[in-house]
Amino acid sequence: MDKTESLLTLPAPAPTGPTPTAATADAGPPARGRPNPAWVRPALAALLLATALLYLWGLGASGWANSFYSAAAQAGSQSWKAFFYGSSDAANSITVDKTPASLWLMALSVRVFGLNSWAILVPQALLGVASVGVLFATVRRWHGPAAGLIAGAVLAVTPVATLMFRFNNPDALLVLLLIGAAYATVRAVETASTRWIVLAGALVGFGFLTKMLQAFLVIPVFAGVYLLVAPTGFWRRVRQVLAAGLGVVLAAGWWVAIVELVPASARPYVGGSQGNSILELTLGYNGLGRITGAEEGSVGGRGPASGQTGLGRLFDTENGGQISWLLPAALILLVAGLLLAGRAARTDRRRAGLLLWGGWLLVTGVVFSFMSGIFHAYYSVALAPAVGALVGIGVTLLWQRRTAGAPRWQALAATVTLAAALAVTAWWSWRLLGRSPDWYPWLRTAVLAGGLVAAVLLVVADRLARRAVPVLVALGATAALAGPVAYSIQTAATPHTGSIPSAGPAVEGGSGPGRGGFPGGGRMRDGGQNAPGGQARSGGQAVFPGDGRPPGGQFPGAPDGGQAQGAGQPQGRGQFPGGRGPAGGGMGGLLDSREPSAELRALLKANAVDYTWVAATIGSQNASGYQLATGEPVMSIGGFNGSDPSPTLAQFQRYVAEGKIHYFVGGSGFRANGGSSASQEIATWVAETFEATTVDGVTVYDLTTGQEG
Repeated sequence: MDKTESLLTLPAPAPTGPTPTAATADAGPPARGRPNPAWVRPALAALLLATALLYLWGLGASGWANSFYSAAAQAGSQSWKAFFYGSSDAANSITVDKTPASLWLMALSVRVFGLNSWAILVPQALLGVASVGVLFATVRRWHGPAAGLIAGAVLAVTPVATLMFRFNNPDALLVLLLIGAAYATVRAVETASTRWIVLAGALVGFGFLTKMLQAFLVIPVFAGVYLLVAPTGFWRRVRQVLAAGLGVVLAAGWWVAIVELVPASARPYVGGSQGNSILELTLGYNGLGRITGAEEGSVGGRGPASGQTGLGRLFDTENGGQISWLLPAALILLVAGLLLAGRAARTDRRRAGLLLWGGWLLVTGVVFSFMSGIFHAYYSVALAPAVGALVGIGVTLLWQRRTAGAPRWQALAATVTLAAALAVTAWWSWRLLGRSPDWYPWLRTAVLAGGLVAAVLLVVADRLARRAVPVLVALGATAALAGPVAYSIQTAATPHTGSIPSAGPAVEGGSGPGRGGFPGGGRMRDGGQNAPGGQARSGGQAVFPGDGRPPGGQFPGAPDGGQAQGAGQPQGRGQFPGGRGPAGGGMGGLLDSREPSAELRALLKANAVDYTWVAATIGSQNASGYQLATGEPVMSIGGFNGSDPSPTLAQFQRYVAEGKIHYFVGGSGFRANGGSSASQEIATWVAETFEATTVDGVTVYDLTTGQEG
């Protein structure tokens, strides 16, 4: 057996501890024992180093990335109350529309290193490196180090993973927590450990504090695998799973209970809700509403608003280049692995591993495919660990059956399946690369040719010289990974900003740098005016469903069908700057903030210590741009979409009368799926009550100068 074959067929180390009982004798490869071969640690170190380089390279070019979360991290670094609640500003007017765990890491980093792009984004990159390492450790325990290395490498170079581990959305922390929960489940299954299965539940619960109900998608899978496989009696397994459920509730519920029990007057408004309730946010806008599309106050939402639903969603132009490169292979290998497991013992770990990762992939993938509410392509990063694990497990399992003295029909079936998975992967990479025909067109041909040649040679590998096998393996691995690696490198080399980033180059009819996805299925048309990361600069054109209006047909601060002036803000029919609504022109918009001019920054910072908020403006992205530039609290009227009833007109008028707000800056949010009209009422009142001035094209009202004559 040559070196390459030995790496892929290396059995897992023998276990330590008591001699296996009859119940566990057929449990599959043991978890622990002999030390790893000499090549494992250097290979793992090289993988983690390469991952760190990919995720940290040129990281500061993305600036604030998603300024919505960067502003909240800044606020949390200035105020422990803002830190705890995840407030958008240090004066605690309103929270972000998520639970705050991911903000805690960024806010602590900013407290230590100061407010800058690296302080915000480096924690995300380190979460990515940790995710690769924990995935390796999880897969290795039951399936050997080669499977673990393949799994980690696939995760590292999945384009959407490269994107999100270089960005400051909550998904980076969520992925690490869910992989950690999978590791704890694996450890629990090995010895029927109550401690480990409760830890798995607690990690999922903390995942809820990161991105709410999305974290719970893996619960039925982890619980089901434990109930099936753990080497103990049935009723003990049931009690242990119930204890894990309690761990979920406690880890997630303590923060929810505090927010619900603290009087509304003593805490910030819960952003994203219409009733100032974290439970409403959990079950509505960020919960079941994502499934049904009934997300009151959201932008987009139903059916067409987030693209076409169905089994093809993860393979379409918006999502395919993000996650689906190895998705067909993962599904093929999952089915093949389960068939090979046959009638294995209940406690068989090879089958348990396939069920664990296959269940994760299928449950999460089906929900993403059919959810009718807001769905963005970057959500699919939650599938990347499962894809990587299934590829690693499947490849090594089939390779072992091909070479380890299995019956000839099994060896032949394993060989043909491996070849088929490789050929399908090469063909699908060819299709995905074809969606960007002007982007390195030679790569498309090389991937297809290399993959098909390797697949054919794999079928006749027994007739090849032993020295040719390493070349064959290298050719197949290169063909399978060349597409996602190229996409990932392009993603790392491109700055990404705004709320809806996209990995890889622009694709025809889809997403990518310069082709940002609007909620509602609309896109920025590329007229040479678009900024990297899918954000449009002034001069772009927004295309919305239907007649071209934004969902709901109206912008707070602008009359129905009217105009909302300001760079990066669509007008009533999808156009950019030009006209003025009652609140005048503003900066930024729904999906991204803009850097204010030096003159405007100086105006807002003047006498800042005399005010609770140096300014107020509609929508969190507008507010975040001013807040990050000045370092002072800026009130986000209406939250992210401008559709939350915070503050009401009466509350805003009271703040003005008490001298707590210095300026109102013109700007716009969206109204859609219902939601409050308070922001529009405030904008109208300000325009009718105070005199407007213009600073570098931005309309500003001084709320301390008395009413307009």
